[in-house]
Amino acid sequence: MVNLINQNSNDYNFFLSEIKQQIKTSQIKAIKSVNQEMVMLYFSIGKSIYKKQQVLGWGAKVIDKLSHDIKSAFPDMSGFSTRNIKRMLRFYKEYAEHFEKVPPLEAQIEDAIVPPLVAQIPWAHNVILIEKIKDINLRYWYIQKTLEHGWSRNVLALMIGNELHKREGKLVSNFKNILTPQESDLVQQSFKDPYIFDFLTIAQPFKKRELESNLIKHMEKFLIELGSGFAFVGRQYKLEVGDDDFYIDLLFYHLKLRCYVVIELKTGKFKPEYSGQVNFYCSAIDGIVAHKEDKPTIGLILCQEKNQIVAEYSLKNMSQPIGISEYELTEVLPKEFESSLPTIEMIENELKNSLKN
Repeated sequence: MVNLINQNSNDYNFFLSEIKQQIKTSQIKAIKSVNQEMVMLYFSIGKSIYKKQQVLGWGAKVIDKLSHDIKSAFPDMSGFSTRNIKRMLRFYKEYAEHFEKVPPLEAQIEDAIVPPLVAQIPWAHNVILIEKIKDINLRYWYIQKTLEHGWSRNVLALMIGNELHKREGKLVSNFKNILTPQESDLVQQSFKDPYIFDFLTIAQPFKKRELESNLIKHMEKFLIELGSGFAFVGRQYKLEVGDDDFYIDLLFYHLKLRCYVVIELKTGKFKPEYSGQVNFYCSAIDGIVAHKEDKPTIGLILCQEKNQIVAEYSLKNMSQPIGISEYELTEVLPKEFESSLPTIEMIENELKNSLKN
């Protein structure tokens, strides 16, 4: 039997790969199923508590007793703290009130069910959305994005805190003039304005290469801010055109858009000549690097400040799809404070001394 398997190792490896994929798919489905059951259970518990409060006049103290008794009955089960049960009640009330806009909440008690989208994300995600967003439609927008991009709880909180809904698709671009209507809408929504680089701490004033180096050091966070689909290709990517060498600040490939993305970093205010530079880079990537199946390369100019009208005019006669966006560094430090900040070594020594005392 062993010899037979060795003789057909390629077949066996392929078979093993298929089995492993089936197991992984089953695990994912099981996790999703468990999550949906949990969310539906919590919704049902919240509904039951609300009903008893309305019919029997039970007060808030019943939740404390309920938490204690449930934990006594199911000591190995988590999720039934007083705080979490209060969240279940709020969870029910929030969505029962909005699932049907016309009937009052009392009229929906018997028939209310969990909205389908809500049941598709983990409970922890639902808690964040309820606590941070009041607008039900905006909540659904973030649920859709979570499902689309597979955001973790922390990433979801970050996107809400940075108000992604106000930034997505807001950049100045010529996408509508260059791409088909269907493509231009998809590309427009894949970029934002401004980009928030709050994970950087850079002394002011800083140079472009300094910004570039810091973004590379924090590539994981940079990719999260760029959005789903971006794959890093290279920094100072060399292009040989004719007898001259040119260097692109950052080159990415977008897996969903199926195209290269040229990113040029600029300090200070946007200048019209930046568009011509990026237009050239995009043309060169299309002609030298891109495969024939790839979509047209997209250019993205990131600057600290731009005049909307100047930016729009600069793109008017460009042949390549280009977007212009600002970026914000919320932790920029003035030069005079840089030297006064404690180093890691100083902090470690201070901690050691405090422990000795």
